[in-house]
Amino acid sequence: MASSSSYNSPCAACKFLRRKCLSGCIFAPYFPPEEPQKFANVHKIFGASNVTKLLNELLPHQREDAVNSLAYEAEARVRDPVYGCVGAISFLQRQVQRLQKELDSANADLLRYAYNDMPPPSLSVPPPMTPTTIQQMPPQRSLISARFGNEASGFYRPSPTITHNSYPYSLPWTDTPPEDIDGGGEGGGNNNL
Repeated sequence: MASSSSYNSPCAACKFLRRKCLSGCIFAPYFPPEEPQKFANVHKIFGASNVTKLLNELLPHQREDAVNSLAYEAEARVRDPVYGCVGAISFLQRQVQRLQKELDSANADLLRYAYNDMPPPSLSVPPPMTPTTIQQMPPQRSLISARFGNEASGFYRPSPTITHNSYPYSLPWTDTPPEDIDGGGEGGGNNNL
């Protein structure tokens, strides 16, 4: 009867259970003699017979992942007998939520700073509209938007049917400041960001 390793030392499971490690030992590939605490934790939490049943029910290529999972769960349960893995998962979930809030706050600050510190556009502002220039304008093809730029990319400008009062900021092609969204006030309401 051959041993599970080349040095005739039993696997950590057989050594812990004080039995002879046979050549077909189901524990030998997953509990090497160098890691005795790994099997001790798994045995303490799950029991050797339950682990044996579990490994026998799995396909050989799934066993290593199952043993690693059992070892992780057992170690977490030994460290925290009340919550085990759930304690670690809950801690990490709270940390992710806290970091998400920090990220959202940082993004809001960036938007606020970018909006407040944005230099005026380098494009020249067209002269103010007068009744004669409005009459000289060609009719719009679309009531919703007119497209500028090439066909693949460009930007949209709202049509003249939309008034500047519907925006919380002043538009580059209007010469009058918009009213605050809440009805009155100065500026574009950018203090609401």
